[in-house]
Amino acid sequence: MHPSDTDRTAPPTWLPTAALVVGATFLLVGVLGFIPGITTNYDDLTFAGHYSEAKLLGIFEVSVLHNIVHLLFGVVGLIAARAARTAGQYLLIGGLVYAVLWVYGMVIDKDSSANFVPLNSADNWLHFVLAVVMITLGAIGLRRLRDR
Repeated sequence: MHPSDTDRTAPPTWLPTAALVVGATFLLVGVLGFIPGITTNYDDLTFAGHYSEAKLLGIFEVSVLHNIVHLLFGVVGLIAARAARTAGQYLLIGGLVYAVLWVYGMVIDKDSSANFVPLNSADNWLHFVLAVVMITLGAIGLRRLRDR
């Protein structure tokens, strides 16, 4: 057996690491969203809705609900990172969720009750980047798992 044969049959070891990094980042972002100073206009933080004027790093609109979603998404990522297949599924499905969230954020009126998360333009473009990166990593990793 050639080393290249072993490489093709081994699961992609980077896949759980990628899910772990993404999950840990979401956990960190969720926690930071509750810290005054890192989140500007912290006194204006609402549970949900477009009335929240709080911004993580002064850029990304957040609310208590938004922060909780980040925390939960982070926990799921850490759990999924235990195995290559679940890590790939987390990245792919999570990326698809962020793609939907990006489209949603692009089409809703930012001042309407439909903006319950809340989202602004910075959030929308971050969601786009997350969708592209997560879908790409998940699809490549799951394909390598399937082909081994």
